[in-house]
Amino acid sequence: MKNQTRYIAKLIVCVVTPFLMGSCADDFFDKNPLDAVSDNTFWKTRGDAELALTGCYHAGSGWDGENFWLPRGLLYLDLMAGNGSEKELIPDRVTDGTLTSAYWVTEGYWRSAYAQITACNNFLEKIGNVEMDEEEKQVMISEVRTLRAYYYMNLAIFFGDVPLVTQLLTIAEANSVFQAPRNEVFDFVEKELKESAEILPPTRPDSENGRITAGAALAILGRAQLFNKKWEDAKNTYRKIMDAGAYQIAPEYSELFWERGEFSKEIILSSQFQQDTYSHVLLQYLYPETWGGWHQFSPYNELVKAYECIDGKTTEESPLFDPDNPYDNRDPRLDYTIMISDRTVFKGVTYVSRPDSNSPDRFNKYNWSGYCINKFMDPDFDANLMNYGGNWSIIRYPEVLLGYLEAHLESGGAIDQGILDQTVNLVRQRSSVQMPAVTTTNPAELREIIRRERRVEFAFEGLRYFDILRWGIAAEELNRQFTGMKLTNDPDNYTAFDVDDEGYLLYQRRNFKEGINELWPIPLSEREINTHLNQNTGYQQR
Repeated sequence: MKNQTRYIAKLIVCVVTPFLMGSCADDFFDKNPLDAVSDNTFWKTRGDAELALTGCYHAGSGWDGENFWLPRGLLYLDLMAGNGSEKELIPDRVTDGTLTSAYWVTEGYWRSAYAQITACNNFLEKIGNVEMDEEEKQVMISEVRTLRAYYYMNLAIFFGDVPLVTQLLTIAEANSVFQAPRNEVFDFVEKELKESAEILPPTRPDSENGRITAGAALAILGRAQLFNKKWEDAKNTYRKIMDAGAYQIAPEYSELFWERGEFSKEIILSSQFQQDTYSHVLLQYLYPETWGGWHQFSPYNELVKAYECIDGKTTEESPLFDPDNPYDNRDPRLDYTIMISDRTVFKGVTYVSRPDSNSPDRFNKYNWSGYCINKFMDPDFDANLMNYGGNWSIIRYPEVLLGYLEAHLESGGAIDQGILDQTVNLVRQRSSVQMPAVTTTNPAELREIIRRERRVEFAFEGLRYFDILRWGIAAEELNRQFTGMKLTNDPDNYTAFDVDDEGYLLYQRRNFKEGINELWPIPLSEREINTHLNQNTGYQQR
């Protein structure tokens, strides 16, 4: 899809704009009528189909954010899930106990998901008018069905019961739809993905980089099955991807998140961008102020603590862990992922966040933890931070390997060293990481390792929220005090800032409401238009 970006300008005018703009009403179904396209000169040729297909992939660019496909939207999910904070607390409000049905952030995810579903539904109805090779047409249809299933899966995960709209409706019909039970939405998602995976190609030529493959459809299916604890089904789904041999672990971890690594064979699905055409602004948010950014995001120390020591043991267990020098002898992914004061060097300059410094990133200058995200800081990029063309990885092969191992474990299957070496140890032992191999087959110990491995491997990629919801630990993880950088080795006599008994900054507290906040509220603006939409438990009804 990245090779098609020169055509997107025409696409936006001809196809996407009618879908996404519609009328000026406030609610989604009114704003994005499913019968919007009226240009009778379109939907004739293969070129028209290709443009419309690109429109189904294109979920936004630039400042667009609250979306299950876009960089900021996916990073926000990890901040909501307790991996860090945002300077203005925008994603934090979703899980700090203050969430209401009027909150524009969760409403934004709802609206953007249905906007993409609108585009997909329109494509699937109109593609029959196009004269083109039938086999190629079926592949396109399967791509769009997969995209639509991806959005419905996320809506079901975060909102529960949601309208399941799969055909064109009048505006009146769209504004009076009922919600489908969550299990019915997941049944639909599974059916769409299974059927699409049978038609999609296993790989793509370079000219089609970014287009969905069979592996991508199966990887989304695996997520849905993990969420619903369909362990045997998930195991079989992930095994198909592994057996296909289309993907492999890349040697360099950091480069996966830079533009130079965006077409690695490790990446199964990514959102596509191009500098000067369809770029995004995430680097402006990410970069510390020292390098011209906004330092918008601050990792929590609880994530830092999750990284093992280089002997493969946790900081609580390892003799290599020195509480006075807590960042030494740690999993290399810690340094690849998080900027640490007086330790991390980027483009020849050391990151400093100590309060006694004159650094623009000193943590007490603003609402910061002292840590900054390092993972996506592309050292090759020297242009405008608001014009970055690097793709964003949505699914990587390690998710398949760790998902397979988890599903195998939870299904009651026997675990041996061979399975560990085919899965978690491939992830841990890439050449730039080289963490010790996992050898335990004890189910409780292995479960803990898998969960920790997912957290550190995929930090800030958008999986943490999904994981803590399906594991049933969201309240445990989010109703707590969070800490920041290490400030002192003598906490008993330190008075400059509030610290815990280990000398880490007492940073923020969240008050996640167990039994309520596991689901997001149905947006109030939608329910004001459509009285058939029921509100989730614990949120105001009107």
